Amino acid sequence: MKQQDVLKHPTNVLTAAQRQQFFDEGFLVLPNYVPASWLARLRAAMAELLERSRSIAESDSIYILEEGHSASDPRLHRISSPQDQHPVFWEFMSDPVMTDLAADVVGPDVKFHHAKLNVKSGKGTQGFGWHQDIPAWPHTDYSPVTIGIYIDGCTPEQGPLTVAERSHAGPLFSMYDEDRNFVVKIREKDLGWLTDDRIRKITGGPGTTLLLNCRAVHGSAPNKATAARPLLLPVYSSADSFAYTPSPIPSPHQGDVVRGSSARFASFDTRPVEMPPDWRFGYKAVWQHKKKPAY
Repeated sequence: MKQQDVLKHPTNVLTAAQRQQFFDEGFLVLPNYVPASWLARLRAAMAELLERSRSIAESDSIYILEEGHSASDPRLHRISSPQDQHPVFWEFMSDPVMTDLAADVVGPDVKFHHAKLNVKSGKGTQGFGWHQDIPAWPHTDYSPVTIGIYIDGCTPEQGPLTVAERSHAGPLFSMYDEDRNFVVKIREKDLGWLTDDRIRKITGGPGTTLLLNCRAVHGSAPNKATAARPLLLPVYSSADSFAYTPSPIPSPHQGDVVRGSSARFASFDTRPVEMPPDWRFGYKAVWQHKKKPAY
């Protein structure tokens, strides 16, 4: 569903001004949005997944390990598809606390696409360069929204997610490097427009929630603090927005309508997007292309 059609519907969680701010700036921060009761359940579920990772010796399709990971000291950068690894995550992602919020910016009929949990263990080495999300999983329109939840909060030292304000209204950049590796990183030569006055570091206490437009330029630095910085990142779209490439992070829940009804017709936005690799033959994680420690 396109913005002008979303605006025809009343909001559920946001004020009209907050929704307009999201559309104008490409992101919106809601301090302490997720209730403490949900945060406690999410922490417990995350602890179970962290415990399971003790038996993992190298990164796989579920766990992306941080340097120094071991059975005695589990250290993670990411858990892919947490909703498929523990039922609490799917219960949360399909709860009205999330789906009503998503509906405010994608329209009343909401569809789930994928999710990840960026644990980002303390004293880490892995950040994420400036990039845009939608080239990795193109849809028929640009309604997809990522809703990021800081489970334990985030300080400036923890490598907060950082957004370039209003960048969603600009062009889509190539996510390929000079060797045609799909690295989900904008080339340095294409970042001349990115000035300090446009950069917003998203911090806040436990439950702080970020809505991020799928075209917004964003990234993060490594977490240099002692504590981990878990950020849960489910992605939703309007029900009439359809992914037309396989997902790099597949899930049995992909395409589930979590609020409202399925669509009879598709929504189309004809602004072009560069195609990702053919994920049918497997996803090569961007970290496998790393050439510089600072990536």
